[in-house]
Amino acid sequence: MSKPLKQIHLAAHFPGVNNTTVWSDPAAGSHIEFSSFAHFAKTAERARFDFLFLAEGLRLREQGGKIYDLDVVGRPDTFTVLAALAAVTDHLGLTGTINSTFNEPYEVARQFASLDHLSGGRAAWNVVTSWDAFTGENFRRGGFLPQDERYSRAKEFLATANELFDSWHGDEILADQATGTFLSDARAGSFVHKGAQFDIHGQFNVPRSPQGRPVIFQAGESDEGREFAASAADAIFSRYATLDAGQAFYTDVKSRLAKYGRRPDELLILPAASFVLGDTDAEAEEIAHQVRRQQVSGATALKHLEFVWNRDLSSYDPEGPLPDVDPLVSEDHISRGRAQVRMYRDPVAIAREWRELAEANKWSIRDLVINTGNRQTFVGSPATVARTINDFVQADVSDGFILVPHITPGGLDAFADTVVPLLQEQGVFRTEYEGTTLRDHLGLAHPDEKRSERVAS
Repeated sequence: MSKPLKQIHLAAHFPGVNNTTVWSDPAAGSHIEFSSFAHFAKTAERARFDFLFLAEGLRLREQGGKIYDLDVVGRPDTFTVLAALAAVTDHLGLTGTINSTFNEPYEVARQFASLDHLSGGRAAWNVVTSWDAFTGENFRRGGFLPQDERYSRAKEFLATANELFDSWHGDEILADQATGTFLSDARAGSFVHKGAQFDIHGQFNVPRSPQGRPVIFQAGESDEGREFAASAADAIFSRYATLDAGQAFYTDVKSRLAKYGRRPDELLILPAASFVLGDTDAEAEEIAHQVRRQQVSGATALKHLEFVWNRDLSSYDPEGPLPDVDPLVSEDHISRGRAQVRMYRDPVAIAREWRELAEANKWSIRDLVINTGNRQTFVGSPATVARTINDFVQADVSDGFILVPHITPGGLDAFADTVVPLLQEQGVFRTEYEGTTLRDHLGLAHPDEKRSERVAS
């Protein structure tokens, strides 16, 4: 007996970090004007996507002490953008990354509860930690927590925020005009939390929102991050979008749920995925090749090489051979605020491997960066891309994908117009929204329903 077809979850990531975005393309628009966010969100909603996702950057990255243009410089405040998008969309979920290292639970809980009210139950929070003191220099306490303590803070941060969300049960507001009684319980919203990270008490001043709590996302890849997601998140972002790696990540994370009394369908796994479409597979491959060369200019290639070499390589020709000097191993790194610095734990070994690859393939510096960097996840005609996405989801690579176009704001349009209808024809993606909240879109229970299930059992 064959298992039923899984329904695919699709979301859209507004691009603007790393060098995925081709801001130099004539088709590219602003990354800060509201019209760009609105166009992108309306396209995602027209295609019946689950949600729009905004990343967060709390500090501009530097290379040798100077801001550089690998990223789009400037990202408006997440809550401001999402609240504005709530006014121009009706169904689309609104997901924002908010840092647990430099914020406070009361403040963040109040903002998300407000967003959930304003949007009619469409708010989601991607809970992240900050890993570097460089980012912390923007804040009063700076890099006040070592790396191994930041997940501890994140766990207590989320638990405290949930206590605030749950301090209202949802039935306290009577607003009885005849008797003049507004609240059935004058202590509504009362909370007391004493812990290692937070010692707070008072009354939470935002009544229970439509979803009870925002949907919780998490993006941890480490063992500790996966465990955090299994214990407390509704969905986890993943960078594993290939068949074998995706299946391994999917199996590992889902297998952790049982120890927390959770079912596999209570945590969705959603990798980020880029795409290039063409009328034919061959045309799409050619376009993809052109896009990768747009994404990695000569200057960008040198900057990427500096992540590993930890040296100023501006004197090298990006169309020439790799440096013959070894990387400089030092705690004081030339690239500040880059996650890639953590990825290259043994830079000397990586430099050796890259030299061998470049020599074997006759690659220049730029060729190497293009070929060892992230390639587009899905490349092909609309039919090929639709089939591959469905095959991956049915094979438990993921529960869906968060699509990251390389052009803003119109890069999602072709996917919405050509790939989505094919997925709908296959019966694996909705033709209309069937609920009003993001929890409805994602097939997640309301927190009050979960509480009732626990009490009943």
